[in-house]
Amino acid sequence: MKIRYFADTDTALIDFSGEPSVETREISENLYIDLDGNGNLVSMTIEHAKANAGISEVSYLQIDKVAA
Repeated sequence: MKIRYFADTDTALIDFSGEPSVETREISENLYIDLDGNGNLVSMTIEHAKANAGISEVSYLQIDKVAA
């Protein structure tokens, strides 16, 4: 996964796979998703990312499998 932020347009682009996109769907006024030929998520575009997604506070935490 890659997250790219374009400060000049306050837009975040999150790539989930390297597959080509064949369809873009508008989820809301500021959120778009791109799908591959099988309907799988390829990428997500968030406009006005600071206000809509808190892009300045992105973090990543991996949770390993907990033994039962």
